Parts: sequence; structure tokens; C-alpha cells
Amino acid sequence: MKTKLVGLFVIVLLLLIPIISNNYVIRLATMMLMYSVFAMSWNFIGGMAGYPSFATASFFGLGAYAGALCQVNGVPMFLAWVIGGLVSAVFAWVLGLAILHLKGHYFAIASLIVAEVLREVINSATGITGGGMGLNIPVLRMGVDAQARLFYFSMFVIALVTLAVSAYVSGRPLGFGLKCIKQNEDAAGMTGINTTIYKTTAFTLSAVFTGGAGAFYASWVNYIDPEDVFEILISIKPIVMVLMCGAGALVGPVIGAGLFLFLEELVWRNFLTFHVGMLGLMVVFLVIFLPTGLLSVDYRKFLKKVVR
Repeated sequence: MKTKLVGLFVIVLLLLIPIISNNYVIRLATMMLMYSVFAMSWNFIGGMAGYPSFATASFFGLGAYAGALCQVNGVPMFLAWVIGGLVSAVFAWVLGLAILHLKGHYFAIASLIVAEVLREVINSATGITGGGMGLNIPVLRMGVDAQARLFYFSMFVIALVTLAVSAYVSGRPLGFGLKCIKQNEDAAGMTGINTTIYKTTAFTLSAVFTGGAGAFYASWVNYIDPEDVFEILISIKPIVMVLMCGAGALVGPVIGAGLFLFLEELVWRNFLTFHVGMLGLMVVFLVIFLPTGLLSVDYRKFLKKVVR
């Protein structure tokens, strides 16, 4: 009951942001929602199934270019976002069948390389994608304030749909099967779970919303290039967000996204040189010392020890 009330409060607060805030706050809130989509999407394969995927940048960049190319060729913006998500989903299904037989760091490395391969392909297809010069997306004919609120509410809907699908999967046989795979994949297969289909489905779910967010991002910033949308940090950030509040948790990725954005804006912006190194150290710290996330800490016991 408390969780539902907290969730309702957060939703109401998010709906009030574009009414009571300026464009800077709205931009930060839009970014937080997009980070939430990244984290919730990664949670399907990384949190529920336990596979350390670094493919987020691949899905994001592929969705961004698919959506951007659609818009450049006259496809309506919202439909372009859907196409961006579907293109990433189809790519993830095919890729998953090819690499999900790998485990541990072998799978992590394989998923990491994909973004570099896609980056080179995009760079080489100059006639279609603009190559390293990037791609310009048509600008909406509306005021700055109206655009800020349109994109905010659009990302809010995408995040809400991602959360709804996460909740649905978590309570269905697919979610149970993924958790079994995380605990012991061989034993899960012996109980009749089709581990290949389950893992590939989770991998696809981790791509569809990320790809849609990528297409959204292209429309939001009106310009993309391979170095931006296939950046390795896009694959690392969701892992940190999820681990901060517990892998596999339903609302943990959303809370983690908010905490991460707070750190990013107030701390890491001033230490850009050490940004990647700090993220790496944070991943190691969370995996070793807080494998179940910050939400699992008994803060009452901790405060009692501090007071004593």
C-alpha cells in the first residue's frame, strides 16, 4: 500500500513539473525520465536474467538513426519513435540469438563490441547517414516552451509504458523464468524453461524502449552523430543506476536514475576528466559491497551505530 502511495505521489509530482518549473528544470526532468527508461530496460536482461549487457548504446544509437532517417524522409515524429524502437527490437532479437549462448564476461565483451561495429557502419554510410558529419532532424514549428513541455510529456509516457511492462513481466511466468535463469540457468532448463527464448525476449525488451528513447532523443536535440549516440557511457550509466538500488527491483531503476542524475549534475560535471573512472569504481564498489543496492541497507541500524 505504501509503495502504491509513493508511486502515485511521484507520478503527480512529475505531472506538475512542467507547470511549476522553468525550462532548465524541465530539461533535467526529461533527462531523468530518459535515464529511467535506460535503467528499466537494462533491468530486463541485467537485473532479472543476470546477464551483464553493455548493448544499451547499440540499441540507443540504432533507434536514434532509424527514427532520424524516418523523420528526414517525411515520417511523422511519433511514428518515427515507434519505428526506432521496433528496429532496435528486431536487431536485439537477432543479436541475442547469436551471442546469448555466451556467459559472464564473454557476453559482456561481445555486447560491448556491437556499439563500435555499428558506429563504424554509420560512419561509412555517408550517403545515407551523413557519416561523421552527423544528421540534422527537422525542427518543430513551435515555441521553445511548448517544445520543452511536449518532449517532457512524451518521455513521461515512454517511461510510464516501460514501467508498466516491467511490472507486467515481473509478475508473469516470463519474469519468474528470468529469475530462475539468474539463479541457475542449467537448473532452469531442466525444469522445462526455454532459456534461449526467455533470454532473447528479455534482451529484446531491453532494446525496444531504449531504441524508442534514442529516436526521441534525435527529435529532441535535432542533430545526432555516431560519436554521440554510440558513446560507451550510455552502456555504463544504466548499470550504475540499477546497481545503486538493487538489480531486479521494479522501482529501483527509477530511483537509481534520479540519484545518478543528481550526482551527474552536481558532482561529475566538475570532474569530467575522472568521470569514466569514477563510474567504473562505482560499479566495482556496488557489485562487491552493495550487491542488492542502497535500498537494502538498514539505515536505522547504521544511524544507531553512528550515534553510539
